[in-house]
Amino acid sequence: MNKNKNKNRQNTYFSLLTKITVTLFLCCAFLIGKLGFQLLGTLPDSGQSDLGNVFSQTSQAKNSQPEASASISPETDWELILVNRSNPIPKGYDVKLTQLRNNQSVDSRIYPSLQKMFDDMRAAGLTPVISSSYRTAEKQQSLLDEKIADYQKEGHSDKEAEKLAKAWVAVPGTSEHQLGMAVDITSTDRNSQNPSIIWEWLMKNSYKYGFILRYPEDKEEITNTIYEPWHYRYVGKTAAKEIYERQICLEEYLQ
Repeated sequence: MNKNKNKNRQNTYFSLLTKITVTLFLCCAFLIGKLGFQLLGTLPDSGQSDLGNVFSQTSQAKNSQPEASASISPETDWELILVNRSNPIPKGYDVKLTQLRNNQSVDSRIYPSLQKMFDDMRAAGLTPVISSSYRTAEKQQSLLDEKIADYQKEGHSDKEAEKLAKAWVAVPGTSEHQLGMAVDITSTDRNSQNPSIIWEWLMKNSYKYGFILRYPEDKEEITNTIYEPWHYRYVGKTAAKEIYERQICLEEYLQ
């Protein structure tokens, strides 16, 4: 009888010990797994972007833009994002800016190359200045409205004025200036140095720093933008060199 009681007690203790062991094992596994996720950085995404500061736009500015193209994937080469009349700025595009001394701003990633190019231009006796760089959608819309008004004052109808203006100024959401990677370069003082001297230097040398003449004179049918000898876009040294050597535009390079 005592043997049976002892056996039953042993079975009870064994069962209880097993339950405790399993419980401890599961708790340890959970804690180790959670710690492992934290160490590996694979916890569920919080939805916050680490690409830079997000510049908000007013509802009116957003409504005036065409539908944005697909969101940027991690594999996308940021310096080769194509923005034109048919390819609006990607959804969720963020940009971290570096402010220049004349209150212009550019994408912080292109700043070192831009600074080097300007240093070398000045060393060559040139006096370049950036007249336009990063723009908000609101600023882009304001420039377009001003251009339309100018053509209206010349006697053009509203429809004609809008068409002529859009040949010079991009619709908000389709301007490279909103990327922060495009700069308009001219002379600090047009009376002492003609801008054409600076543009000639840029046409021959800008590719060495990763920049290209974005809207060449003989590519207007492809870019759908008139010749702009002052407008330069950063695309990286590899792409810039090939574009320069082949004498093509960005649209052709990305085909």
